[in-house]
Amino acid sequence: MDTQSWKDVYKGMSSDNIKGLVLALSSSLFIGASFIIKKKGLKKAGASGVRAGVGGYSYLYETLWWVGMITMIVGEVANFAAYAFAPAILVTPLGALSIIISAVLARIILREKLHTFGILGCALCVVGSITIVLHAPQEREIQSVKEVWDLATEPAFLLYAVAVIIAVLILIFHYLPQYGQTHIMFYIGVCSLMGSLSVMSVKALGIALKLTLSGTNQLIYPQTWAFTLIVIVCVLTQMNYLNKALDTFNTAVVSPIYYVMFTFLTILASIIMFKDWDRQNPTQIVTEMCGFVTILSGTFLLHKTKDMVDGMFYCFSFVWVNRTGLANFSKHLLMESNTGPAMLPVRLPKHGDDENGFGQEGIPLRRQDSLRSP
Repeated sequence: MDTQSWKDVYKGMSSDNIKGLVLALSSSLFIGASFIIKKKGLKKAGASGVRAGVGGYSYLYETLWWVGMITMIVGEVANFAAYAFAPAILVTPLGALSIIISAVLARIILREKLHTFGILGCALCVVGSITIVLHAPQEREIQSVKEVWDLATEPAFLLYAVAVIIAVLILIFHYLPQYGQTHIMFYIGVCSLMGSLSVMSVKALGIALKLTLSGTNQLIYPQTWAFTLIVIVCVLTQMNYLNKALDTFNTAVVSPIYYVMFTFLTILASIIMFKDWDRQNPTQIVTEMCGFVTILSGTFLLHKTKDMVDGMFYCFSFVWVNRTGLANFSKHLLMESNTGPAMLPVRLPKHGDDENGFGQEGIPLRRQDSLRSP
């Protein structure tokens, strides 16, 4: 790539975009760490009270959980500021960094296992995010919070917002009571759907505060306070169901799935509301889509190998196939399955010390007693 083409690639990184990039990176550092601190607090609270996953709120009396919450708030404040300077399509994908941090810390602090392919999945998430960031559009020039309100009340975004609210109500009142403890997608679905609306409102508030600090007071407009109310409702809903997800499922799985769903829905909402793709050429759009597919691939790897342990299986399988052929290798596996433990990847339960009656985690997850005949 010559010098001119490099200039073309980085032409979109305005000073505002760079500020948003730095704020988003620092936000991911705090948020990634907060997942682990909160999870530690939830486990400690669950040991002496009713777990959050089954409707308990004993974690509110746990100091460690509040430390995690404060850490997350610091991260969210940085994230809030990032949206004031850069488009959502640039800021949101950088949440991939929080996946790496939470997955590594979960392995070190919580003793949750992370397979080698899970590490590769994390790397793919980062590569995909970088691809999106490098081709992000310029921030839209907005002079008043009224302009954001006009964008939010256009038919296309109103249709999206209504669809999100209906979907969330169906999930909360119909699916969560039946499947919340066994299928992670329902908790994460509520968090992600509400998150896409909260980000659009947070961006509106960020713009209003930025304009106010620059001398154009936006606090006199009712639209500013309407966006504030939406943010409060959405964030409280997200917090509640994210706590339930963290308390019920493996942190290394909650983080990437939440990230992917939240990122996809936020980018979709931003495209509808702020018309980000109108300021980009087809090449940039296709590259961004490829970046997102890369993130999805990484998350798929991380999910599929979330509870496998690295062993000698891969080394022995390579030697065996090369010495005796694929047919004999298949026969060997069948014999091992009948005569004793083979050198296959081992599935692990969610917690090594799990004594709360929940079965082995999976997606979809089934309790052990649901597999027995009545």
